[in-house]
Amino acid sequence: MKVIIDHQLPFMLAHGGLQTQIERTKAALEATGLEVEYLRWWDDSQTGDIIHFFGRPNPSHIDFAHAKGIKYAMSELLTGQGSRTRSQLKIQGGIEYLLGKCIPTTFLANFRWDAYKKADAFIVLTEWEAEVTRILFNPDESKLHVVPNGVEEDFFRNPELPRQSGEELVCTATITERKRVLELAEAAVEAQVPVRILGKPYGEEDPYYRRFLALANESPDFVRYGGGVSDRGKLARTYQSARGFVLLSTMESLSLSALEAAASGCPLLLSDLPWARCTFGENATYCPIGSRDATVRVLKHFYDRAPELARPQPPLRWYDVANQLAAIYRSL
Repeated sequence: MKVIIDHQLPFMLAHGGLQTQIERTKAALEATGLEVEYLRWWDDSQTGDIIHFFGRPNPSHIDFAHAKGIKYAMSELLTGQGSRTRSQLKIQGGIEYLLGKCIPTTFLANFRWDAYKKADAFIVLTEWEAEVTRILFNPDESKLHVVPNGVEEDFFRNPELPRQSGEELVCTATITERKRVLELAEAAVEAQVPVRILGKPYGEEDPYYRRFLALANESPDFVRYGGGVSDRGKLARTYQSARGFVLLSTMESLSLSALEAAASGCPLLLSDLPWARCTFGENATYCPIGSRDATVRVLKHFYDRAPELARPQPPLRWYDVANQLAAIYRSL
């Protein structure tokens, strides 16, 4: 069985967790013995049994694949939708239903909703994302599968060893508004809590990044900016020696950084969003979004209590994830 992986946005234009997810998924599937290739759009001789598309594909792509006898799986990160309340989602679902009845089909094609009718499998990261998918797209339940992201072996530490808690918190995220890295840095300065920030902006001249960089330069005692880290072993050691992990983003689907920190035995402070509570339950600390005073208070409290907090439950390894995906592929 040969799997072809496809995605619509080049990595050279936008790095982030999805890039890591796709690259690790490919490597893990290959480790299980599957033949895996990235789709070569220019190569009309490329063959495969299953296309796994990361994102929401054009429904016509699915039609063309089916015409060639190729099965089609899709994994869309419902980042924005998954950060809304159930009531908001039901309103959105109702609006989509009414639009489907009143608006010309040619206009609705821009939303690509038909992908959720035509694909052979829908793979989501959490039970919450599965519920979001049901509310918004009403897919065939037999096609809906929950498979979380995995974590590389380097990040797992021996649970029998005592944790050596460092002096600083760590946050790994792209430097952009959605991740609220600047807001975290401002709260760290006010709370006088040292935070190490690891990550890159989408562009060096981005105004949000420039404001963050200025603050980091003004307050090096509390905002320690380390840029991006490509060395996975070094990143694992950073988590394992940190006092705790912080991610205060406004929207997420399932944060790979949070999973890596959890595998490293790092206490977690996360935005109070459905994906986080669905994934970590009582094994994390949660911060409301919006109030700077609340962020400062929760951050300080988390910093003080971090050494005594329980470790999060360890996530799956990528090999386990690959086996689940392979089982779905074979079922098609």
